[in-house]
Amino acid sequence: MKETIYTIPVNDAYDSDCECPLCLLRKKAEDNEIEYYLGPSLMEPDTRIITNKTGFCPDHMAKLNKKVTNRLGLALVIHTHLLDYDKDITDDLTDAAPAKAGLIKGRSNDYKNTLRSLADRIDARTATCPVCEKMNKTIDRYNEVIMHMFSHDDAFKQKFIKAGHCLPHTASLLRTAAAKLSQNDAADFVNALSESNKAQFSELEKDVEWFTLKFDYRNKDKPWGNSKNAIQRAMRFLSTDTGEFNEG
Repeated sequence: MKETIYTIPVNDAYDSDCECPLCLLRKKAEDNEIEYYLGPSLMEPDTRIITNKTGFCPDHMAKLNKKVTNRLGLALVIHTHLLDYDKDITDDLTDAAPAKAGLIKGRSNDYKNTLRSLADRIDARTATCPVCEKMNKTIDRYNEVIMHMFSHDDAFKQKFIKAGHCLPHTASLLRTAAAKLSQNDAADFVNALSESNKAQFSELEKDVEWFTLKFDYRNKDKPWGNSKNAIQRAMRFLSTDTGEFNEG
């Protein structure tokens, strides 16, 4: 199968020694997007219109903060986002305060809908993130490439059968399989995914249990085996790979 701009990174990820190739692809896509929003693009009007309106999710705010390569650029983005947020929310927050009930004007529940509506608007703005949106689109595309390669590339199919996948990316692969694969291809694909999933559960359950049993004094001098980093591996399997779950 001829390699393309999308199949090359997928093959590279499945050739690597990692617990979930899609986690690796996600991390690379995320790093690219963070560099993009701290690079020359932050001075482009179209980009600033987006970041002024959306800002970034808490997770990517933290990752942008850790990038010390362009503190001025980050400050400019945050400043204009604050201005946009202030213009959109502050006056409405002041106006949302209900009038106090008195002798002439009794109690009313109308204010509750106003408060809920404003809270929903704030939540919607806080939840949006251009890094997440572009990164997720890239992973969706990689999922589609994986389906195509599994069905048309025997060499890749063997790589996939041997690979593991975290549970969130298992779910994303299942959704893509439902949308893109024929019934026969889906049967082969899900069987392969299921076998690796069973193996991951079995290994992690055994290793995490042994980690707990090592705290029994009777097991103090017994070897750790593969259980020393079992907690972190289990976290990565359950929640996708993230720096917060790295051991040591």
